[in-house]
Amino acid sequence: MESCTKATKEWLNSVEYREKNFAREKLVINPAKACQPLGALLCALGIEGCLPFTHGSQGCTAYFRSTLSRHFREPVASVSDSMTEDSAVFGGQANFIEGLKNAYTVYNPKVIAVYTSCMAEVIGDDISSFLGNAKDQGAVPMDFPVALANTPSFKMSHIAGYDIMLKGLIECLATPRQEDQINERLYVVPGFDTYPANLREYKRLLNMMNVPYTLLPDYSNVVDTPNLGKYELYPGGTPLVEMEEALNGLGYLLCQTYSTSNTKKYLTGESIPVEAIPMPIGMAGTDRFIEAAAKLTGKEVSEEITYERGLAVDAMTDAHQYMHGRKFALFGDPDLLLGLVSFLLEMGGEPVHIVCSNSTPLFKKDMERLLASSPYGQGATLYPNKDLWHLRSLLVTEPVDMLIGDSHGKWAARDAGIPLVRVGFPFYDRVNLHRYPIVGYSGVINLITMIVNTFLEEKDRASTDAYFELLR
Repeated sequence: MESCTKATKEWLNSVEYREKNFAREKLVINPAKACQPLGALLCALGIEGCLPFTHGSQGCTAYFRSTLSRHFREPVASVSDSMTEDSAVFGGQANFIEGLKNAYTVYNPKVIAVYTSCMAEVIGDDISSFLGNAKDQGAVPMDFPVALANTPSFKMSHIAGYDIMLKGLIECLATPRQEDQINERLYVVPGFDTYPANLREYKRLLNMMNVPYTLLPDYSNVVDTPNLGKYELYPGGTPLVEMEEALNGLGYLLCQTYSTSNTKKYLTGESIPVEAIPMPIGMAGTDRFIEAAAKLTGKEVSEEITYERGLAVDAMTDAHQYMHGRKFALFGDPDLLLGLVSFLLEMGGEPVHIVCSNSTPLFKKDMERLLASSPYGQGATLYPNKDLWHLRSLLVTEPVDMLIGDSHGKWAARDAGIPLVRVGFPFYDRVNLHRYPIVGYSGVINLITMIVNTFLEEKDRASTDAYFELLR
């Protein structure tokens, strides 16, 4: 039995198996993405007094809640209308109306955000019509705000669900744009970002520039709350009064491109100035964020920010020799990967394998353009819409020095005998990583610290007595 198992492992690590693995077309094994409603739920958490509402089964809602709770190690509020087999046959309107009435009565929200799951989309439930009927029957008051988002789980991914829900929330809560009512507020959209520390970092940098802003959505104090001995169902979020003025803002700064594409199209159609930038990871990414904020608002870059940038440059200089020439594999969402690859190229790191399970043709072009811009990107290959079992074959047949991605990569990293630096979503097996920003100049320092110290720890662990030295 042991010899059989050994032979199987050796074959799984072979080039022959890799070719068979990459030849599969219908089977997906451990994709590095989640479904649309999860992203919609996260987005809805970032609005003041908002209760996320799944039009679907209890099991779906339990999955979304547990996934986010395990990552943030916080309770995540959400309800569902508990669709079952009967709903699949007769439609989910009865569940929708009763669920909406119960949610409004029991939990006293200021707004409810409804998104759909597989069952509701497969049978073609019309949630807009359902909402009209629910209000006609008195389930909720006629003027009570209910945002709607169609988020079928069987296509696209969590970043699309975030985007569609955000558009639905703006459509529901914002008053029409009026040119004589334009305010001086910059609306900043973080995109699908599971680091509350990133959201706080955006706010800190904007405060340093004296920019009037609204972070939309802002769930930083919802998924990372202080323990004061009393549970609050709605502990934070973007204020509704600022949501009401969302279409009269000075402009929008979108801090991710691929998790905000529908929202960008909608805002542009409303004649609102919009600038979408790559996720502000690394020096160039953060510079672009600062420059975009200054351009949209006319504010000057403060000396404090210039000072922080200098600290990041110093950290890069101090640690450059530990990353230069090292080979990396990465997996994650499109916006995250563009930021991380840009950062690695700045440090002289060499990305080799880049796996994106929710890739698009446009993302492929953007990534290839980024890789072509640096000599350190010439050996990299993007594997669009591949999964983590593909990634495992790459790691054992074309070894690299480090894997960067979320907790799901730990098995592939172990099989390949390389360290995993956890960046992305989710983190199930480490604590507090979401409390350290990876965006901004502080994020540059944090990423350098995580990556370089992991390399140094590995070097110490593998050193013999003769090479186990104090200085590294």
